[in-house]
Amino acid sequence: MKKAIVTDSTSDIPQYLLEKYNIFQIPAILVIEGKETLDGVGISRAEFYKRLPTMKSPPTTAAPSAGSFQELYHHIFQEGFAEIISIHIASKLSGIFNAARIAAQEFKEKIKVVDSQQLSLGIGFQVIAAAKAAAKNLPSEQIMEHVQNIQEKLKIVAFLDTLEFIHRSGRVSWAKARIGGLLNIKPFLEIKDGEVLALGSSRSRKKGIQRLLDLLQDLGPLEYLAILHTNAKEDAQQFLADYALELPENTLLVNVTTVIGTHVGPNGLGFAAVVK
Repeated sequence: MKKAIVTDSTSDIPQYLLEKYNIFQIPAILVIEGKETLDGVGISRAEFYKRLPTMKSPPTTAAPSAGSFQELYHHIFQEGFAEIISIHIASKLSGIFNAARIAAQEFKEKIKVVDSQQLSLGIGFQVIAAAKAAAKNLPSEQIMEHVQNIQEKLKIVAFLDTLEFIHRSGRVSWAKARIGGLLNIKPFLEIKDGEVLALGSSRSRKKGIQRLLDLLQDLGPLEYLAILHTNAKEDAQQFLADYALELPENTLLVNVTTVIGTHVGPNGLGFAAVVK
């Protein structure tokens, strides 16, 4: 039986990989100065990050509706697929998983909705693993084993240029507690079990990037790697050049989606790595 893999735009999977692995994607929603737009439509990532610090009111994000998911699921079944595995951003960070779960109830056992416990390529690498397994026509149980295997070996760490944006997003309680007079510090974050954890901070961007590199290299050999940034392409390219170990095949360099970036702010740098 043909199985379809669905994700949302916060997975940051490049378009050519969505097409290569026949992955279906539903866009999240970005609200800029009261106007809703679909993630990836109407404003480029580069333009968004350039404008973000001077926007009159902070942009916000929203999940696609359960109805939007239902339309997509109906479309997929009409294309001849018998089952769907729908893998989404951590349920603790967004309402997207819950919207997908509600929509899936209409189709009973034909859809499995998965909480990736992650964001960006932390989701994306799970989705790609599922799509590769689905292409081999493996049973759903085996596809989920591949997803779980990736999820257990993931490490997602980011180094932000400021606490300002994650504080004003209201999504992370410790950021609210630490904001007083500390906007000039540059925090390290880890995404683990669907939560944003603090890993300390740096006063210097140069030292912070070096620590980030050390954290990555300490993981040892990698199966998959994505260097993530929010309009910090030059730093991301240099970071990749400074990586001393053998790079995994098809290592990605990704300017993170605006729906995540609105909470992160510009000039962030990080990695999504799957340990061998």
